[in-house]
Amino acid sequence: MWKKSVHSLLFFVLAVTVVLSGCSSSSSNGEKKPSSSSQEGSGDGKLAPYEITIAFWGPDQRDLGLVEQEISKITKEKINATVKLKRIEAAAWTQQKVLMFSGNEKLDLVFTGEDQYISEVAQKKLLPVDDLLQSHGQDILAAFDPDVLAAAKIDGKIYGVPTIRDFAAYPTILMRTDWLKESNMDVSQVKTIEDLEPIFESVKKKHPEANMLGKASGGGSIAYPLLQTTIDPLGDMIGVLTDPNQLKVVNLYESEEYAKFIGVIRQWFLAGYIPKDIATTSQTGRDYIKANIGFATPNKGKPGITTQTGAWAGKELTEVALAPPKMNTLTIMNAMLAIAAKSKNPERAMMFLNLLYSDKQIINLLDWGIEGKHYQVKEDGTIDFPSGVDATNSGYNMRQGWMFGNQLLSYPWSTDSPDIWKQMEAFNQSAEKSAALGFTYNSEPVKTELAAIQNVVQQYSKALETGTLDPDVYLPKFNAALKSAGIDKVIAEKQRQLDVWAANNK
Repeated sequence: MWKKSVHSLLFFVLAVTVVLSGCSSSSSNGEKKPSSSSQEGSGDGKLAPYEITIAFWGPDQRDLGLVEQEISKITKEKINATVKLKRIEAAAWTQQKVLMFSGNEKLDLVFTGEDQYISEVAQKKLLPVDDLLQSHGQDILAAFDPDVLAAAKIDGKIYGVPTIRDFAAYPTILMRTDWLKESNMDVSQVKTIEDLEPIFESVKKKHPEANMLGKASGGGSIAYPLLQTTIDPLGDMIGVLTDPNQLKVVNLYESEEYAKFIGVIRQWFLAGYIPKDIATTSQTGRDYIKANIGFATPNKGKPGITTQTGAWAGKELTEVALAPPKMNTLTIMNAMLAIAAKSKNPERAMMFLNLLYSDKQIINLLDWGIEGKHYQVKEDGTIDFPSGVDATNSGYNMRQGWMFGNQLLSYPWSTDSPDIWKQMEAFNQSAEKSAALGFTYNSEPVKTELAAIQNVVQQYSKALETGTLDPDVYLPKFNAALKSAGIDKVIAEKQRQLDVWAANNK
């Protein structure tokens, strides 16, 4: 009897110890670890029901709820979860995102990228997902070139998964094909921005009222997309690699490359190829083309950019690529999906994230909506609107496939080539990788200087990069003001961090 009691007591202690050890879900450094399937399940070996909330920005879609229901049918069967698509207007995104992170609102997956990603990691708003990728993200790992996925690391850990899309870019100018033909202009020999001068001159003679060139974005400049795709901006353009093969950080605004770009653009401005209000208007080159008062626009190049932009502007376009495609940390970190640190079930969030890189049905629902209602499949494998539906009356026409998981799983739209995604895959594989691919800069040590520098950049860069200011007069003033604001200290700190990174990543 006594032995039996001792054995029973020992068994009870052992059982309690196992249960207590199994209940722990934190490591010694306080980070969450993925729990076992039994912990997240319902006790009978099955996953307990859960609703996954994913937040992103985008235009209003009347049928978003219907798409959400169709996705949930799939996820209910595969991971016993429903999905809540939390769409937020682009103009309110930054503010609403802060409120979502800080408030009681439910949040599992969130769209992030570039500077937001870096700051959200620093503020511990995002969860490190290395362990979760190993346990529940096998399809994600299989979909990536390891170098590309590693570029998302900050201090050796992955906090966000890049969406699979164009991981590289090149500087390009898109021009109206009809006006080129009308002027008998051959662009096949155009290799530099200087070579564009005779084309603009010829077209301007036939269309003196038209703008030869506009901006790529309403708040940007003409030179910015061309410069950003020629160099490695190292995150913020304050200290860059003008030669992406060399780990030498320099001041872009003191470089020969910058002086050349803004010098040529100034000549175009004086020649009347660029509108006089270019520095202040929100109108873009695409807007001018669509309104039949524009000829060309600068852009970041990728497969499909000509047909996609042309379809939007309503004109057939011809492309002039000014350099080969380049890949850097910023081109990869442009668009990412991350698990919020406040998620109540990171494991289920990762399971859904994994489906976004492997499940074609889910991807096409997110990208295009419901087949037969929002799109129909054509014989060549591309898709278009169903009969009676167009962009003006479709209940789901978000067109943000680059935002959700693996875009290469989606149908090509009818204006793209049927093999657009094969082209994209080949494009990514052929791109020249920066020697600093994977380097992420911590700006905390020089945040005071950076605040002053950004004020100087805002004062001068847009006006210089649109041709509005004379670079012979204002570029020296720009660089003097940058030095006074502390740019040399920032560049030295970025170089120091890059050297440490390079030594640790031989």
